[in-house]
Amino acid sequence: MTRKPDGPLRRGWTTGACAAAATKAAYGAVLTGVFPDPVTIRLPKGEQPAFALAVEVLGDGWASAGIVKDAGDDPDVTHGATVIATVRRGAAGSGVCFRAGEGVGTVTLPGLPVPPGEPAVNPVPRRMMAEVVAELAAAHGDPGDVVIELSIPGGEALAGKTWNPRLGIVGGLSILGTTGVVVPFSCAAWIHSIHRGIDVARATGLDRVVGCTGSTSEEAVRRRHALPETAYLDMGDFAGGLLKYLRAHPVPHLTLAGGFAKFAKLAEGHLDLHSGRSQVGMDWLAGQLADLGGDEDLAAAARGANTAAEVLGLATAVGLPLAGRIAELALATAREALRDAPVTVELLVVDRQGAVVGEAGG
Repeated sequence: MTRKPDGPLRRGWTTGACAAAATKAAYGAVLTGVFPDPVTIRLPKGEQPAFALAVEVLGDGWASAGIVKDAGDDPDVTHGATVIATVRRGAAGSGVCFRAGEGVGTVTLPGLPVPPGEPAVNPVPRRMMAEVVAELAAAHGDPGDVVIELSIPGGEALAGKTWNPRLGIVGGLSILGTTGVVVPFSCAAWIHSIHRGIDVARATGLDRVVGCTGSTSEEAVRRRHALPETAYLDMGDFAGGLLKYLRAHPVPHLTLAGGFAKFAKLAEGHLDLHSGRSQVGMDWLAGQLADLGGDEDLAAAARGANTAAEVLGLATAVGLPLAGRIAELALATAREALRDAPVTVELLVVDRQGAVVGEAGG
């Protein structure tokens, strides 16, 4: 087990942030013949970290730049891995295209944020890389038609320690991250921060707090409620840590928002939503579809699905309100954890595009 460092936990950078910085350095070298080192990028929430280069290779019409990932104090299997971006000129009008190089996986099954056949590079890192290309292209009068090949030497072996093989991502790791920042994983430290957030909310007279599983669901709540920053608790996977503390230290209103897969676990009774400690029950989801009127063929398809998102897609295609059912059952789990605490709960199930697809309570 990784030992928690003494003192404040140090944040790190996601593979997506490293890939964006490496892309900026490599494309800059293609345009100018010189690698910026260190290279600075802007993350989705405005931070502007600088990254030192560990790899610099300049060829004829192409360049490779690499950055050693620093995950801070997070026990991340990719800490110390080198994320390399090789940028080549693309066909006129092609825009930015992505390829999987050594150690970066390829998606083979449905239900993930990118379709089968694509490199396992999630949407936010793709956007970050496209933005740095657009920025440099505008500055140098270049059309910005490039192919970005991402590689992580040793990534295929590292991927065996992740859920990628089970998700049908073959050949290596995924390029991930929605904020660019790795928040160090520590149950005690994370739950402590949730508790302190509730304390602050109570002390400042807030009548509503918000617990979200990630940044996409948080943005969905921001569109619905005008609340100060102190109302937002960094719940992550620790629904139990939040609900049990609210049971003893109530705030009048609570909004819980999260993705379908995370809240399917909550609906089934799990209070720890981390993928390493609870899994979505495909048989259980198939049972919910049957209760909603789905036929046996649909239930069988759900049992054989790769991800919870795929099951939601199957339900949506035949008009069954599965997200609403999950919201109702997750709300029941939350209320059970709160027991008789004077807290009203609003529960929102949010899809990957940030739309609320199921809700209950409130």
